[in-house]
Amino acid sequence: MLGSLKRLFYFPLAYYFRFFAEIKLKSWKPYIIVVTGSSGKTTLLHLIESQIGDKAKYSHHANSAYGIPFDILSLHRKNLKLTEWIYLFLAAPFSAFRKPPEQKLYIVEADCDRPEEGKFLATLLRPSVTLWTNSTKTHSMNFDGLVENAKFAEVEEAIAYEFGYFLEFSKDLAIVNGDSNLIEMQFERTKAEIQRVKVENLKNYEISNGKTVFETKGSIFKFDLLLPKEFYYSLEMTILLLRKLGMELDTTFSKFRIPPGRNSIFKGIKNTTLVDSSYNANLDSMTAILNMFDNIKAEKKWIVAGDMLEQGKSEESEHEKLADLISKIKIEKIILMGPRVLKHTLPKITNHKKVVGFENPDEVLKYLKENIKGGETILFKGARYLEGVIENLLADKNDASKLARREKIWQERRKKFGL
Repeated sequence: MLGSLKRLFYFPLAYYFRFFAEIKLKSWKPYIIVVTGSSGKTTLLHLIESQIGDKAKYSHHANSAYGIPFDILSLHRKNLKLTEWIYLFLAAPFSAFRKPPEQKLYIVEADCDRPEEGKFLATLLRPSVTLWTNSTKTHSMNFDGLVENAKFAEVEEAIAYEFGYFLEFSKDLAIVNGDSNLIEMQFERTKAEIQRVKVENLKNYEISNGKTVFETKGSIFKFDLLLPKEFYYSLEMTILLLRKLGMELDTTFSKFRIPPGRNSIFKGIKNTTLVDSSYNANLDSMTAILNMFDNIKAEKKWIVAGDMLEQGKSEESEHEKLADLISKIKIEKIILMGPRVLKHTLPKITNHKKVVGFENPDEVLKYLKENIKGGETILFKGARYLEGVIENLLADKNDASKLARREKIWQERRKKFGL
């Protein structure tokens, strides 16, 4: 009942905040750049920020039909609780007429969690430039209905079409993943110039000892981070954007800090190395991170893989494909967590001697503490509070502040799971 009411009033209430956000935008008049796609948006936003710095305003922690109007109005949710809504509702009209930000460049991360959200945000922002990282099965359950009523043949097409609104309403330029057929299908909707980024222009990719090297035509970029090969798209998109803005490129990317939960590396108990990629997961992001992990040289590699959420009617097939991915990797131990991986992934793993499965994160934590011998490199990827498992394995408890989902409401939820 509550879920139905939320869906019913989602956009009507969002339009209330949008109304005042539009007033603010008219007085502010920023040059708007949208960063969008199924995954990799936040990393790309941080990559751009490492180059442009305080010359722009960024929509950190805000990418939805509510979050972006809130960000424009300088209204930020703090505890994610319902009691905040009264304040937000009353504050919006006053915020619309406050002095706008000094920066005339606004870089916005924008998502499409549900049908009509892309159109809602694209018509609000009407970006000068759009950067589109990819289009894959994320939040698929919200788009299944568009396939059922025969509007689209596949759910991937429905998702890509929603993202395509940002192309449709872009004024000047669209920098896109040129290897995606789904994105290419949306090109006819825009009058903006299109610049494609293709992985064929990456001459070499190397990863080892917590470092990653990307060699392109004429340039070598080195990062003291673990980054998947697909990071190249974000790297090249940033370079093209700077060229469009007439700004110089810092080839060292020395100010780049990876967002929490996207391959951060921590020292764990018993001299373990913890690779935290726990923020979210779909099959494409799983593929990228698992392939990255397969290229890392370490004696004892373990994977903790959680459910991929909101897959809708694709849930079974996507989790079965995950089994194929994991089975191909040279790995010592596979730990699966969650009802979906237990039901669909575990039975398809080819080497059952390597794999164990659990329903809840507290069970995974107990297993790890009892079975870690020392020196393991452990990758965490997937849903169901894996950041809470990592927190309890940190050698330095102060590193917990660098994990994802630090808000009070998430702390309360993790406690319910014994973390």
